[in-house]
Amino acid sequence: MNRPLPDFLTGASPRPLLAVRDLCKFFPIYRQGLIRRRTGEVRAVNRVSFDLYPHETLGLVGESGCGKSTTVRTILRALDFTSGEAWFDPTGNGDYIELGGLSSRELKPLRQSMQMIFQDPFSSLNPRMTVGQIVAEPLVIHHLAKGRELDARVDEMLLRVGMKPEHKPRYPHAFSGGQRQRIGIARALIMNPSLVVADEAVSALDVSVQAQVINLLDELKRTMGLSYIFVAHDLCVVRHICDRVAVMYAGRIVEVAPTEELFQNPIHPYTRLLLASAPVPDPDCRVTPPPAGEVADAGALPPGCAFGPRCPGCVEACAESVPELREVAPGHWAACGRI
Repeated sequence: MNRPLPDFLTGASPRPLLAVRDLCKFFPIYRQGLIRRRTGEVRAVNRVSFDLYPHETLGLVGESGCGKSTTVRTILRALDFTSGEAWFDPTGNGDYIELGGLSSRELKPLRQSMQMIFQDPFSSLNPRMTVGQIVAEPLVIHHLAKGRELDARVDEMLLRVGMKPEHKPRYPHAFSGGQRQRIGIARALIMNPSLVVADEAVSALDVSVQAQVINLLDELKRTMGLSYIFVAHDLCVVRHICDRVAVMYAGRIVEVAPTEELFQNPIHPYTRLLLASAPVPDPDCRVTPPPAGEVADAGALPPGCAFGPRCPGCVEACAESVPELREVAPGHWAACGRI
């Protein structure tokens, strides 16, 4: 039996599709040698909290190593929780289920409602399976269709993503990168999920193909009523497709805001530097260099604010405590000790 709903969900309006609270994923560090002794831990995801609402696209951005992919993989239970909660409403009727405490057997029915689009469209597809087998596999595993109904649903999904039913007998190597990603999207959406995680779904594609796939994802969101968590490095892509953006640094979310609000009025120093360092297609425009130093080591975080050693406005108080997210404007949250 699932746990009773927490207070933040019973009175929520509107109710989120996914509510994550204080999510942590730590990886142990062991000393090398004959006797392996635990000497510490890598805090890849450290008390992450956010809400995802129905029919919304939430962008998750930050430098490499900040914990974006680990966060979404933990939510989908590809990795086990260290602590925290993730409440998911697969039906949209307020029937929330806490994902962290479920066994593999209990998770299987929920896989129909939450799917993932992977970064590399080649390695994520089985080279020994045809396109028809790849797209049909989720329906076969969950015993949702067979025979003519299975063929019809696969044909319909292939057409929706811009492929043709005639492609079913062919293998992944026979397609371009953009076509392979469309096949991966078809496989993820064949069971009509409500939550889709796109983990760097367009970063491996050419720029022109990126635009086509982004527009496809946006169209599918409208026609199928999807909600996305969109992990990306490209801020231009994030600005185009996302309704809200969450900025991560060293395993924590440091700012969350509606997309245009975040781009027009960034509050956290890290967000400002991240946006200023994005390339601009203008030869006369000077680009701010990225913040000096490396991303904080998640296995040896500094005291206080993890961004403090790289922050140009750091003061003594920043090293005394870890700032918590607080609402600085309607719908705009930031975690900085100077605000």
